Amino acid sequence: MAQVGALGDIVFQVSADAIKTINNVVWSGSARYAEHKRHLGNTVVEFTGSEADTLSLDMVLSLYLGVDPMEDIQKIKAYERAGTALPLVLGERSIGSYKWVIKSHKVQMETFDGHGNVTGATVSVELLEYAKSR
Repeated sequence: MAQVGALGDIVFQVSADAIKTINNVVWSGSARYAEHKRHLGNTVVEFTGSEADTLSLDMVLSLYLGVDPMEDIQKIKAYERAGTALPLVLGERSIGSYKWVIKSHKVQMETFDGHGNVTGATVSVELLEYAKSR
């Protein structure tokens, strides 16, 4: 089994039995500035800190690839609603300075079985960096 990464206990993996992959990973950060207007002069810009980083990714989940999509969708919803801070690992590297919370998620249900059960979905997740308390 090749482990691609993990978000908490949701493991992204590729093996003979299961494939749970991620796509479209986008990591963003920004700085915060204050602008001080001066009479008859140029504005003075002051760095006031950094905003929390954001990271978005898509998870491809398919029953036909050995994964129960609804199981992971329920985990994601539970983590989001509880505000659970999760470590994020891609490859062998921990991403971010500490942990991440799930800010939002979107589920695109793609395939269903004959009983209406979801057999394939792409879950888009937006994460917000959760800084360690000082």
